[in-house]
Amino acid sequence: MDAAFERAVLAQLLAIPPGRVSSYGVLAALAGYPRHARHVGKLLASAPEGAGWPWFRVVSGSGHIARPGTPQADYQRLLLEEDGIELGRNGRIDLRRYGWPADFMR
Repeated sequence: MDAAFERAVLAQLLAIPPGRVSSYGVLAALAGYPRHARHVGKLLASAPEGAGWPWFRVVSGSGHIARPGTPQADYQRLLLEEDGIELGRNGRIDLRRYGWPADFMR
């Protein structure tokens, strides 16, 4: 991943408001790199601890937390709930309600 990609994705990540989520694919598209959702995931996974990135506001395009059943997924769920986001019993987030930006998430 090059520095321009990282800067563009980080700018979009930091723009996600509290109480909202976006998907890896939407973040990639907004950053100007459509079809680079996996690269967004890799970038967020490599975030330095304590960087303050709101990585937890990024979920799959179906509204699910990646890698369910892992300690990281449990932590992400906790952070999302603290952010005011409700997850369904199946662990899915209603992207029509919480998705950002709204026009991308419908």
